[in-house]
Amino acid sequence: MNRSAPIIFVAMAVASCVAVGTARASSGDEAAIRALEAQFSKAVNARDVDAVMKVYVPDESLVVFDVVPPRQYVGAKAYRKDWEGFFAGFKGPVKFEISDLHVFAGGTIGYGYSIQHVSGTDTKGQPIDMTVRVTDGYRKVNGRWLIAHEHVSVPVDLETGKPDLASKP
Repeated sequence: MNRSAPIIFVAMAVASCVAVGTARASSGDEAAIRALEAQFSKAVNARDVDAVMKVYVPDESLVVFDVVPPRQYVGAKAYRKDWEGFFAGFKGPVKFEISDLHVFAGGTIGYGYSIQHVSGTDTKGQPIDMTVRVTDGYRKVNGRWLIAHEHVSVPVDLETGKPDLASKP
């Protein structure tokens, strides 16, 4: 493999992000995307899978890289099953919050990134406390912003292979 190929790919990716990033979301677009994320947060806290799925494109174009296997979910039906499994892992209420949300949009596409924290109790009575990094790709569909791509991750200590689920800056 040509060693310069990854460098060229990274340079192209950074350039495209800078180009989109300079087109800061209009106040209306930014407000609509922030409202979408608030709707998502409320749905997670309510453990309402139907309401969670309303923030995503409802078809097979949805692609999600979640923090848990499999490597990717393709389509709303597949990702809905992930959310059903997620909520089934909790006994009692779920406490979910989004912080450090940054939003960029132009025309009918945008992206945002945030820190998301979830806590509660699992079905065995053990505490769950996890912080993840989330990047969302938004698409405006029929005048409404929806998540079309999502990437959820946690930092990993490469020496131990262990995830950092507390994820402090």
